[in-house]
Amino acid sequence: MAKSIAQPANDQLNKIVENTKIVGDIDSQTNMRVDGRIKGTLKVKGKLVLGVNGFVEGEIHCENAEIEGTINGNIQVSGLLSLKSTSKIQGDITSQKLSMEAGALHNGKTSMGAPSIAKPISSTTQNG
Repeated sequence: MAKSIAQPANDQLNKIVENTKIVGDIDSQTNMRVDGRIKGTLKVKGKLVLGVNGFVEGEIHCENAEIEGTINGNIQVSGLLSLKSTSKIQGDITSQKLSMEAGALHNGKTSMGAPSIAKPISSTTQNG
């Protein structure tokens, strides 16, 4: 007798195909692939893949990301952020790990590692 095993939600995939434009916030409980355009905050519980023609104007929060397209906004990744050679990011990056191919463009600040490492260093001095 074979048991039916339920697949975790992160094995599912939401897709926004080319020529689709969405204005508004998206909160996905599964992996997501974006080949269209989004203007708003994008929260993905799982992996985000932004295709070559994908475009996001707004904040992105996800567990892992593979970026081939364009982002105008900040991106926060709790795991691995992989920037492919065609990626273009105008905004700040916060990620545990970062992989960047030659040709990838990024204009903004980058913070990596554990959150305690990413904290700014105090510029106060002590006399004594």
